[in-house]
Amino acid sequence: MQTLPSTLPDWLALLENRHSETQINMGLERVLAVKQRLQLAFSCPVIMVAGTNGKGSTCAMLESVLLRAGYKVGLYIKPHFLDFNERARVLGEMASDEQIVASFQAVEAVRGDTPLTYFEFTTLAILHLLSHAGLDVAILEVGLGGRLDAVNVIDADVAIVTSVDIDHTDYLGDTREAIGFEKAGIFRPGKAAICSDPVPPQSLIAHAEAIGADLWLMGRDFNYSGDKQQWNYGGRDQRRNSLAYPSLRGANQLLNASAALAALEVLKLKLPVGAQEVRTGLVTVELPGRFQVLPGRPSVILDVAHNPHAAAALNQNLGNMGFHPYTYAVFGSMLDKDIDGVLAAMGEHVDHWCLATLPSPRSASASELAAKVQIMLGGKSDSSEHTISVFDDPAQAFANAVSRAGENDRIVVFGSFLTVAGVMKARRSSLH
Repeated sequence: MQTLPSTLPDWLALLENRHSETQINMGLERVLAVKQRLQLAFSCPVIMVAGTNGKGSTCAMLESVLLRAGYKVGLYIKPHFLDFNERARVLGEMASDEQIVASFQAVEAVRGDTPLTYFEFTTLAILHLLSHAGLDVAILEVGLGGRLDAVNVIDADVAIVTSVDIDHTDYLGDTREAIGFEKAGIFRPGKAAICSDPVPPQSLIAHAEAIGADLWLMGRDFNYSGDKQQWNYGGRDQRRNSLAYPSLRGANQLLNASAALAALEVLKLKLPVGAQEVRTGLVTVELPGRFQVLPGRPSVILDVAHNPHAAAALNQNLGNMGFHPYTYAVFGSMLDKDIDGVLAAMGEHVDHWCLATLPSPRSASASELAAKVQIMLGGKSDSSEHTISVFDDPAQAFANAVSRAGENDRIVVFGSFLTVAGVMKARRSSLH
């Protein structure tokens, strides 16, 4: 009989070891079986959010507004940057080690001989934690796709798909139509299905109609308008005017905010929210690693843009920042990403590339990235105006950028979550 761990780090180590035997395994049968044994159910409204980009921002806006309105809000969001506990939030605070360990033990107690991946096990545990937290509303972020994601064992009262673009092609398909179908898998018959992608794939619309979901489309059922000072939301029968821009910076944040407000419109009888709570919630929302500009000089921007769609948005946001003599990029990526597409989207603004190998067997090596940047630059990298440097990890790449950047320059850290997390970790340890 194996002795089970008593601390969160030991539990995570155990799950990671087990995980090496059960890789990503698309299919819900095992998760459903354990969910039933756990008697896992929510007695409050559930909002589920999927999408290629914008999921985290939409979840964070919903959480911020609903907390301002006085509701007891639970949030499952991922991945984490520094502490696993970031994935489970109750009333805006990270869950404690003790709460998470208790839920790990609950899952393990009923799992029997059903194998679960790391993601499936931790998802069930966090859903268990949230379902026992006496919530008024639960917000659940989908990890990968939708239809076969472990979160989808829960039936959402409102399902949101933020954007559909090409990513995770090994699992989801390599066209927007194939990926749209996977994301539409979180829709339920008779329940609101919101899509804030301005050009939704036909497969998503067809699936929503086939199952009889109540489909809300951007531009048809809800929309936004605005000027430089403020913006307005218009839904089926609710308008919200003179709204401040969300504190999350970036080009697509009004699409995300509109999706969040459409979800609140759907739930307005169960979870009424006033105009002031919407305004304050949007102005105070925080989400690390999404065009996050750190205080101080040179400017440091953290962004988890790791596909061409997100990199294009990051590039646009950099263009809106005003003049900086030089831009240093700290970049690391998984090998299975469209690295050429990401680099092409970002090439316009970057002068100096500090490339990092990530702490993952799936990482592209810094030298592989360097070869791709070299091709993109077409031989311009030999001058002092354009340089390419390679490093063993993101912390070293960031330290190099900091040592070279002038105070009016900027450093943009982007790519995989592991790139941003590596820099966050290095900054945290340098502050202590």
